[in-house]
Amino acid sequence: MPVRAHVYVSGLVQGVFFRWHTREEALRLGVKGWVRNLPDGRVEAVFEGEKEAVEQMLEFCRRGPPGAEVENVEVRWEKPTGEFSTFKIKY
Repeated sequence: MPVRAHVYVSGLVQGVFFRWHTREEALRLGVKGWVRNLPDGRVEAVFEGEKEAVEQMLEFCRRGPPGAEVENVEVRWEKPTGEFSTFKIKY
């Protein structure tokens, strides 16, 4: 069953290849959506896919890639839209 999570990750999450690693993990898991840096230093992402895969993406966000220091992950569950064909980094 598809689910959608809108996520905000705070801490030392910019300048540590967080977006790149997030994209790689999403592609590996078949999760669609996007990730981007925010001006306030957080990373924002939307994950859409099977519940188990999206949960794995949330676990990844809680850990982060090497060099990241994740302080908080805020998750808002939303209704899936099916609007995405892949996972991309937004600039």
